[in-house]
Parts: sequence; C-alpha cells; structure tokens
Amino acid sequence: MTLPAPLTGVVPPVCTPLTPDREVDVPSLLRLVDHLVAGGVQGLFVLGTSSEAAFLTDAQRRLVVETVAGHVGGRLPVLAGVIDMTTARVLDHVRAVTAAGADAVVVTAPFYASTHPVEIARHYRLVAAGSPVPVIAYDLPSGVHTKLPADVVLDLAAEGVLAGLKDSSGDLAGFRTVVSGARAHPGITGFSALTGSELIVDAALAVGADGAVPGLANVDPEGYVRLDRLFRAGDREAARAEQERLCALFGMVGVGDRARMGASSSALGAFKAALYLRGVIDCPATAEPQVPLSEAEVARVGEFLAGAGLL
Repeated sequence: MTLPAPLTGVVPPVCTPLTPDREVDVPSLLRLVDHLVAGGVQGLFVLGTSSEAAFLTDAQRRLVVETVAGHVGGRLPVLAGVIDMTTARVLDHVRAVTAAGADAVVVTAPFYASTHPVEIARHYRLVAAGSPVPVIAYDLPSGVHTKLPADVVLDLAAEGVLAGLKDSSGDLAGFRTVVSGARAHPGITGFSALTGSELIVDAALAVGADGAVPGLANVDPEGYVRLDRLFRAGDREAARAEQERLCALFGMVGVGDRARMGASSSALGAFKAALYLRGVIDCPATAEPQVPLSEAEVARVGEFLAGAGLL
C-alpha cells in the first residue's frame, strides 16, 4: 500500500516471538499482529529494536516481513527496519524487505566506524536512491552512537530523501526542533514525525508529533491508541492520565536483575513475558545472547499487568 503522508497514530515496533530453540514462531507472530490490529493501531514497524532485529539472521528478518506483510494484506502500512553498519549492507536489506512486502524502510545512521554528518547525509541519499519505497530516518544514538543532527534531517526532508523520522533519542527538545522546522519549511510536506518513547507520547504530541512507535504498545496497544485519540480530541487531562497509567506499566522493564543481565534483556524479556502471560505468544524467549528472566521476574511482570488492568 502507499504510505500515508504523514503517517499518524500508533505504529508499534512489533516484537519477534521466538521458539525455545530461537527460531521465528510464525503462529505466535500472526496472533501478535492480530492483537495489535484489534487494538486499533495505524501501522506496524517490524525489524526494529523491540523486534530484536540486531539478533536475527537475514533469513529470519525476511521471514518476519513476509509473514507480517502477507497477513495484513495491505490493511495497514508495514515499515521494516534495514539496520546495518554500512550503506551497501543496508541496500541489501532494502532489496530483501521490499521484495517481502514492506511499504517503507526505517534506516539508522551507519555505525561501527565513526561517521561525520556529511557521511550520514550521503548514506541516506544513497539508500533513498536505491529504495523503491519511502525512507524514514531512525534516530537511535543508544544503538549507533550517533545523534542525527536536526539540520541534516531537515535538509534531507526538503530534498525528498526522507519521508519521516522515528526519534528514539529521548531528546524532546531536539525532536521539537525537527517538528517545528519541518512545519515551517515550505519545501517539506507530508513529513512524518514519530516519537519512539513510551513515556512522553503526550508531550511529543503536544509539540507536534504525528504519532508514536512505543515498544510497550505490543503489550497494551489499546492504551496507546486511547491516549492518541484522547489527545487529538482535545481531552488533555484524560490523555495525561492514560499516559501516567502507561508509565506505571512501563516499570516492568526494570524487573530483571541488573547484576546478571543488561537493560535490553530486562526490557525485551519483560515485553515478551507480558505477551506470554496475556496469551498472545507461546514462548517468552529472547534471542541469544540475551539473558532470560527468572520465574520470579516473570511473576513481577504479571503484577505490573494486573496493576494496569491487563490480567
């Protein structure tokens, strides 16, 4: 399908359910997609951070896109991450995911080698030139160790290279600079400004965001859709209350013992444990080498679900 310009609303970064032997669990993935669609989301983003894309093989990545795009059948736009270190490798992923049915690609800055803003801009221009679908920039400094400069994003948007931005930097002021700059620039139209934060969706909407890509929306899509609709209807107080309920639910990402696991293991393990406890997926396994949650930690996730009225 054609990507809406701008893309608005809630676009979850879809988790990738895995079997105990770490293969893609296709039946669980289909149930997860149905769960998200029933929750009222306006798009699906596969192969992002919450999808554990960095841990999947190329064959697994393609299977995920084929499964999701085939299942939604054009009812919703499917965005696919093409995250890799260099332009040539990203273009390989672009060819694979677009052949598998992706409606847009989501691209970080290059990483591993240090990059200059001029090189980052060149990367996006080359990717866009080789992509048959729109390109959305992914600002992910925690993963690629580079913050996308606002002026680079706006210049590329004005050139027609970028169709949007998914901002997972946590820098609301920087995000606002992009949003206000895109709104004021006569050469930028239909640009999608999306926040990747679970915790400040209401604030991002207030500064002009078009939508949100929160990992926690896997667990509670209805909550984020409700928040988005309340805000757009002008009920700021109800939207704030819903955001605060979701902030409390997000506390589940801290259940993992940081003495034996990192933040990714704890957060992604919590999302998958929550989906498992809600009966959406069959197994809460995360990809290697992430450390699984203990039974006690999974039980703590259940407490957060119960507190949010989801069990």
